[in-house]
Amino acid sequence: MTNDASIVCLGHAALDRIYGIAAFPAVPEKVTAATMEEVGGGMAANAAVAAARLGGKVAFCGRVGDDLAGHAISDGLRSEGIDISQVRRFPGGVSSTSAVIVDARGERLLINDRGHGLCDDADWLDLQTLSQARVVLADVRWPTGALALFRAAREAGATTVLDGDMGAGAALPDLLALSDYVLFSTPGLTEFQSGDQVAALGRALAFGAVHVGVTRGADGYIWVDRLGKHHSPAFEIHALDTSGAGDAFHGGFIWALAEGYPVVVCVKVAQAVAALKCLSRGNRRGLPDRRTLDRFLAIG
Repeated sequence: MTNDASIVCLGHAALDRIYGIAAFPAVPEKVTAATMEEVGGGMAANAAVAAARLGGKVAFCGRVGDDLAGHAISDGLRSEGIDISQVRRFPGGVSSTSAVIVDARGERLLINDRGHGLCDDADWLDLQTLSQARVVLADVRWPTGALALFRAAREAGATTVLDGDMGAGAALPDLLALSDYVLFSTPGLTEFQSGDQVAALGRALAFGAVHVGVTRGADGYIWVDRLGKHHSPAFEIHALDTSGAGDAFHGGFIWALAEGYPVVVCVKVAQAVAALKCLSRGNRRGLPDRRTLDRFLAIG
């Protein structure tokens, strides 16, 4: 990993095959796709691309198989200008792949194979270079790596951001204790604690973060901090595809955080990046560059 990355993302990288259909059938049957696209995916990987498109210097840490999908995943990240020196290809491993079915309303069905034969050990990560990073994001798909990265980040004085999606399991309390910012998805927050969202956010905040929030799609974003509860309404758009919207939010948030913007601005930037993504099909096609983001915020 080079030592000039201001943002480091660690976690899930995948290859997605996205099929566009008119509507989901009422019962299982053969459905003809109107479109099909093969693109890179994965929560932390998509966030890394979103931050890089905005001009951030981004490094990605993750695991793939030494298969065709793994090479495509790595090539896709490299083409975005992302440092992939800490992406390891495991011989005999099977990379994570997904089938994403998107209907004409932008709603989706996702079927994911998280990969096989990808060593859980994180000893190979070059954690010393974190001293140059401002912001470190990890998702919950590789808890061993996330914990190692966050511990090193805390020692180096980097800001830690957790993508709180589903699947963290027993590692979640330790990850929360090492996180400065926690950005839950609605399913991820429900898995952590069902019921009232504000109460759940408050419980997560008690682990020591300065900001804990939850993305709620068209219902906007709510977060809690030491001053109480806050809400930012979503931008009103006609979404073509909501897949990857949460990842786009995280990428916009960490980019703005690395740029030194206050939290309220980081949230609006994140929401704008997610909204722009939803105007195009696929995880990454609609991710904006800085000029597109500025223009959208000026009229939004």
